[in-house]
Amino acid sequence: MTMPLAFVVTPSQPFPLGLTPARSAEQQASHTVNLAVYAPGLEAVDVHFIDHEGAWRKEPLPEFTDGVHHGLVAGMPEGTRYAFAARTDAEGAAPGPGHGTLLLDPYGRAVDRVGDQWLNVRVHADFDWGVVNRPGIPMRDTIIYEAHVKGQSMLHPDIPEELRGTYAGLAHPAMIEHFHRLGVTSIQLLPVHFHLDESHLQDLGLTNYWGYNTAAFFAPHPAYATEAARSAGPQAVQDEFKGMVKLLHLAGLEVFLDVVYNHTAEEGAGGPPISFRGLGDREYYRTDPEGRYIDTTGCGNTLDFSNPRVVQLALDSLRLWAEEYRIDGFRFDLAVSLCRDGQHAFTPAHPFLVAAAADPVISRTKLIAEPWDLGFGGWQTGRFPMGWADWNDHYRDTIRDFWLSDRAELDSGGLGGTTARLADALSGSHGLFAASQRTALASVNFLAAHDGFTLADLTAYQRKHNEANGEQNRDGATHNRSYNHGFEGRTEVEAIIAARTQTVKNLMATLMVSLGVPMFTAGDEFGRSQQGNNNAYCQDNELTWLNWNLDTAGRELLDHTAWLIRIRKDFLLRQPPSYPGREDSNYFHWFGADGNPMDPGRWHDPHERLLQFLIGSKDGYLDGFVVINGGPEKLDVTYPALPRDGAAQAHELAFELRYSTSHLAEHRIGTVFASGQEDVAEPYSLAIYRARNAS
Repeated sequence: MTMPLAFVVTPSQPFPLGLTPARSAEQQASHTVNLAVYAPGLEAVDVHFIDHEGAWRKEPLPEFTDGVHHGLVAGMPEGTRYAFAARTDAEGAAPGPGHGTLLLDPYGRAVDRVGDQWLNVRVHADFDWGVVNRPGIPMRDTIIYEAHVKGQSMLHPDIPEELRGTYAGLAHPAMIEHFHRLGVTSIQLLPVHFHLDESHLQDLGLTNYWGYNTAAFFAPHPAYATEAARSAGPQAVQDEFKGMVKLLHLAGLEVFLDVVYNHTAEEGAGGPPISFRGLGDREYYRTDPEGRYIDTTGCGNTLDFSNPRVVQLALDSLRLWAEEYRIDGFRFDLAVSLCRDGQHAFTPAHPFLVAAAADPVISRTKLIAEPWDLGFGGWQTGRFPMGWADWNDHYRDTIRDFWLSDRAELDSGGLGGTTARLADALSGSHGLFAASQRTALASVNFLAAHDGFTLADLTAYQRKHNEANGEQNRDGATHNRSYNHGFEGRTEVEAIIAARTQTVKNLMATLMVSLGVPMFTAGDEFGRSQQGNNNAYCQDNELTWLNWNLDTAGRELLDHTAWLIRIRKDFLLRQPPSYPGREDSNYFHWFGADGNPMDPGRWHDPHERLLQFLIGSKDGYLDGFVVINGGPEKLDVTYPALPRDGAAQAHELAFELRYSTSHLAEHRIGTVFASGQEDVAEPYSLAIYRARNAS
């Protein structure tokens, strides 16, 4: 008689990774969970956890599937603290920290400290989002405001002290009022994933204030929560974060996260085994055939995105933040390291990029690359695929050169650069993005970010001043394209102050009239200074916190920034929805000081520092006209007419002055000029007009 085959059913599952509730009602009643961890470097894995009586327990994960250790474990209700460890052969070995190295769950949803040990915590994802919808702001209307959760509200006098520097503080009505007054649409937060301080900073008594040192990609950083939430536990921390997103969405503001999937807090060889190193060093990190780390990040290690499990880790993390926390977009730190293949070369067809574009959740968020890293072939601006936008360093450098480096040369009697590079940057860096079949909307234009001089410090410091960082001023960029206007640092000389203020206005105005997506850093709207520190990543103090006690100059600059954003929004409102995504519908008409079209000779003449241009859409309103004088002399200008293809005469226009960076022209706001009329452009100034058909 033939006996039936016996099938062994595995009670646990290798997917999904991390901790998930078991399926049956009986298992749920006993607080049974499925635990799965990718740990190919370990022969056997135990989970160590603190039970409901406060005692340490350990249970084995008995199953092993494709590098994943997994098993069902009872007695782990919500709030349970746990971690993984390599199983030892010692009989009766005590569980807990004394047993050996405890390792964080790479998929752990929360992290908490118990004694001197970081542990994961079981939390639930439930939250009352109400009827609040995502803002869903089109990319062309997006204006990004880069902020630090703590520094944004730490010194704000209108926010209760217990909320300052927290997730709740960022969404306080006083802060939302500021965002609305400015007109920004999207708040991009410096890293909020759970992160740790590097060993060398701890030795110096400093901390990693920026947070680019992630230890857990699925857990919010608890230190940014209020004391009340931290005391209540990780679930309350998670809920406070979601409450922040909910309130910002209710105010019509998007929330982006700056994410750091390129390396972890485990540092270089010999660094602390926090999670990944202990679970599978050779599988999680890029190594050479001898097992030595290949570091393309400058942080000691680089996650190996040629391993599908590492790609999966990043995608699962992104999906969690997009779905459970309702995040609207992501900025990827050192994104080139995420797109290197098995031979360590960048490829725009990398599986991570393909998978992100195909994912029904991730692809609906805004994806922004920092398109460089420190490895070979690390500069890749313009080469990311469709669906992504790039931080445009070409734009940053070109505009800094025109208003800062060139002015330094001109003020010393030399020659500045030409207007050709300026025009390319203003019109969306078409040549840079054309090869990837992307438009100006792929260009995230910025002049200053968290990393580097603030916008005001670009005009006040020729050299970096990073002595407080404890590295003898060796850290931070040396070539900043900055100009101190004749004196290094703070001064009381009114002429220098006025020149610096006008340059800041020129920079901000240029940003707002350029095609692409503008981004600026918190505090640049009112002239924040870091006293020349261009690498303040370890300064968690008043040097980096926003000072809301604004002087007259700060309030004036804030008003100017808000007005420039209103002008930009008003201009875009008058253009068709496809603008500027359809290259064939956009136009720029460029003119010299005499009102005649620019020609090749003028474009490349360093003496030609005045540029006039009309900007708009063939399908929309005329609307935009800008006059830039990047030279030291007052110049006569003739307002142009709009060329007509094949017509004997150009089309006459009228120009209404809406904004000028020259204080001498401020009383003329609202004045209307006509084609052919002569006027004066003040030195080192930018003026914005509304152009319309002549009546």
